[in-house]
Amino acid sequence: MSSASTAAVAIDAGELPMGGGLLALVRPSLQLLQPGGVLAVNSLRDGLQDDISVWCKIQQHEYLGHEDATGAEGSTTTRHLIRRGLLSVAKGQRESDMRLTPRDGRLSAEEVLSAVPMPDNADPSSGFAPRGAQVEPGGPRYPFDLLNRDHVAPPEVARLYDQAVESQWDANRDIAWDQLPVHHPDLERALDQVFTFLAENELSALYVPSRFVSRIHPAYAEVAMFLSTQMADEARHIDVFLKRARAGGGGLGVSSATTSQSLLTLLELTDFTEAAFLLSVLGEGTFLDLLRFIETHAPDEVTADIVQRARNDETRHVHFGLVHVRHALAHDKGLYQRLENAVRRRAAAMAGAGGVPDALQDGLTILAAGSTSPKAVSRGHDAFRGLLDEMHHNRIKRLEHAGFTADQARTLSELHTPNFM
Repeated sequence: MSSASTAAVAIDAGELPMGGGLLALVRPSLQLLQPGGVLAVNSLRDGLQDDISVWCKIQQHEYLGHEDATGAEGSTTTRHLIRRGLLSVAKGQRESDMRLTPRDGRLSAEEVLSAVPMPDNADPSSGFAPRGAQVEPGGPRYPFDLLNRDHVAPPEVARLYDQAVESQWDANRDIAWDQLPVHHPDLERALDQVFTFLAENELSALYVPSRFVSRIHPAYAEVAMFLSTQMADEARHIDVFLKRARAGGGGLGVSSATTSQSLLTLLELTDFTEAAFLLSVLGEGTFLDLLRFIETHAPDEVTADIVQRARNDETRHVHFGLVHVRHALAHDKGLYQRLENAVRRRAAAMAGAGGVPDALQDGLTILAAGSTSPKAVSRGHDAFRGLLDEMHHNRIKRLEHAGFTADQARTLSELHTPNFM
């Protein structure tokens, strides 16, 4: 062997045998080298060259030979040289000098995204390898089909994920259930009907995102992580809404055919952006007004606290939908027409459903009235009609904020389902 041979990396192997831990030093060290780079293995073990030579042939590295030298205290050290081959070259550059900077003692998802940006497009054959990891060739192709950043991941998603994690609350611990007062049976039945409707719609908001998580490439993991927090929020809302419907002495109300048909059209969606638009921008956006209405007319602080907490969560969901659609519209000029077509298909499916479900109309009217006296019910009816106008007005504002023109926004809002979601 030529003494002019040099190594890019050297390791001290001591007396480790090939099958007794040496490879745990050799393999990671070779990964630090580019193909053709040389690793020097300094060993005190006699006869290691045959084992290393055989292993190199199997792994398609090149064993360059060995030479002896005198080590400390007169010991004999053998220097083995291995040139890295091409067989196990992983795709991508190895992360080096990676050091995330905590802010106020915290490491945020925004900090990670800043250090490791998302790629424009993702490779399904990288499997579940985290973004930034090197990927060995030969792995299977995964069934991810949401592979384009501009159609999947709005730039704000990491910040929304951080907010979601910090805002989690507990429906058992944080709601003062022992302070829930007893209401008149008519008012309680109205409340129970409203919360039955809320829970049913939140079940759809739990199931719809779950259909897309497994399709999102892990290169855009922050999107899947955010959707997981959204599903956790919806699960908590379902739990707390059903508890409220049952905690006041009543029970669950009626599930209407209109609600059932409306929610089925959401569940059947297969396009991620259409789902984010119909569920989060139109549906959950409209729900913000509904929850604010319930909070305004809540007959007790416990009920008001429940819907206020849920509204805070839904605001985050709506914001994700808005930034997702706005970002996608900016990169896909044909998207508006596809979204309008999706709204029109849904409106056609709901053509025979009529208006707002009767049981919900009545529940919201009595809730706003606070009693069943004729004068109060008249005020409650006016408040309900005002809610519908407010929903339409705010839908238009949200749609314009998402990037639609005023005429487009008005058209889409007028076509939205009478079920609200």
